[in-house]
Amino acid sequence: MANIKSFKDIKAWQKSRDLVKEIYRVTNNGKFTKDWSLKDQIRRAAVSIMSNIAEGFSRQTDKEFIQFLYIAKGSASEVQSQLYVAYDLSYINEETFNTLLDGTEIIANLIGGFIRYLKEESADPRHKTQDARHKTHDARHKTHDTGRKTQGGDS
Repeated sequence: MANIKSFKDIKAWQKSRDLVKEIYRVTNNGKFTKDWSLKDQIRRAAVSIMSNIAEGFSRQTDKEFIQFLYIAKGSASEVQSQLYVAYDLSYINEETFNTLLDGTEIIANLIGGFIRYLKEESADPRHKTQDARHKTHDARHKTHDTGRKTQGGDS
């Protein structure tokens, strides 16, 4: 696994950031601009993907991080569903629909793969006292004999 020091290093977060920019661009054009409710909902769902990845990364354990990744993956499905609404109402054309749908699917797959990795690493007895992502995490987190993470220095 690559060295992950920040949520910004996570490929799914990077891709979701790109998705947010594209969703905002698309929703600022045509018929989408007049449907405030759908525009707001799809934007919030897209932002939720990247936000939950970032927030989960900052949690103390892989178990908590995985929960936030599941929420992010659910938000990706929400964006996909809303894209169908936008397409069915002719707010977006077929090319835009397919591009955004495919991009969201890639993000969901990246998140799913990361969840599997974290679960496998957490289940490995060699990693019992250290969460998988913290093997590559920066020095802000320190493992103690209890296996619990603490913020900061040498406490």
